[in-house]
Amino acid sequence: MNTETKELKRSTSNRMIAGVCAGLGDYLGIDPTIVRLLTLLAFFTGFGGIALVYLIMAIVVPEQSDVQVQ
Repeated sequence: MNTETKELKRSTSNRMIAGVCAGLGDYLGIDPTIVRLLTLLAFFTGFGGIALVYLIMAIVVPEQSDVQVQ
């Protein structure tokens, strides 16, 4: 049985601002560009709380380490 767990980490290599969208894209298994576009869409269509959510995630979610253990 595979008991490998995924961890949400901010990206250090594929970041635009804080690496939150890239980390979330990696965690969900989708392209980080899609997450970035959805974040911008949510911000500009009136869901201004997304900026606060992004800021909180940038503070709370740890950065991924440089060494990947597999």
